[in-house]
Amino acid sequence: MLSFITEKQSCWDRLKAEKRPIFMYGMGDGALKIMSVFKKKNITLSGIFASDEFVRGHSFQGFRVHSLSEIESYVSDFVVVLAFAAGYQSLVDKIHEIASRHALYVPDVPVAGGGLFTYEYCCENADEIQKVYDMLADDFSRKVYANIINFKISGKIEYLSAVTTPKSEIYRKIVKPGLNELYVDLGAYNGDTIEEFLDYTRGRYLGIYALEPDKKNYKKLCKNINGLKHIFAYNCAVWCKDTELPFATKAGRQSSVSASGSLIEARSVDSILGGQTATLIKMDVEGSEREAIWGASQTIAHHAPKLMVSLYHRNEDIFKLPLLIKSLNPNYSLYIRHQLYIPAWETNLYAI
Repeated sequence: MLSFITEKQSCWDRLKAEKRPIFMYGMGDGALKIMSVFKKKNITLSGIFASDEFVRGHSFQGFRVHSLSEIESYVSDFVVVLAFAAGYQSLVDKIHEIASRHALYVPDVPVAGGGLFTYEYCCENADEIQKVYDMLADDFSRKVYANIINFKISGKIEYLSAVTTPKSEIYRKIVKPGLNELYVDLGAYNGDTIEEFLDYTRGRYLGIYALEPDKKNYKKLCKNINGLKHIFAYNCAVWCKDTELPFATKAGRQSSVSASGSLIEARSVDSILGGQTATLIKMDVEGSEREAIWGASQTIAHHAPKLMVSLYHRNEDIFKLPLLIKSLNPNYSLYIRHQLYIPAWETNLYAI
């Protein structure tokens, strides 16, 4: 069991055992989460550097922020810990270039929830993790699944580059959107994924339902879909039932249902559709995917819409969400693909 997991030592343990100085690349929420784990595990951080355009005499958590060239000028051999997300080819290429000169790790810290994804964590959930591996629909999905898990344990970016698939290929070979889709976009942001969907359907569709809880993003969404017919936008969160939930507003895509925040409306997919037959549902809802799936359980069980579901917000998502979907409708074929991103964000499940 779990023979596909070859990494046993976590990147945290490797970093704790390091004799070389450790420098963090990047600032922000990711850096704060990593520094918190460093403190708990007594891992020494020697300094912080940022891309040249972000240095400008900044300091972060008591550290002066350097440029990489500054650090290289006075330290010959050191370890780099990446503390931000990279989703553009030029930035990913830069990270790989740094990794060719220095040992580089990307610690996995969950976007939502807590805990660390380690080999011990995998052993605690061995039955479910193995079950998902065995039920995946193709060999490449199993390779992606194995590589993502090995990356999450080790922090080694080569696991990601070996299984990165262009979004266009995923749409063309797996999702295969038709010209009469009833599309439900959960976490619609500013309408970017609706635009993407329309590109692949040549602007043809039966209807679109878009949910976006963040007020600023919702205004941008409404502006960008203005003029489109048969599209219904909701300024609400998605949940397992119709209710109200506390919501924390953050920058960009990071707003999410939280333990504290202003109360907002939340709706279930089944309630919004009211018995209509959705044919394609996208779920990228910052850690609320499980609740969103339960809220679409009748639609999934009776109509089997194609599903595109984020698997990276919580530690357990990568195995819990496929099992949940398969339990609601055993007829699905399950695929996993990873798009260009460091860390393992943009790792998604496709239920077809």
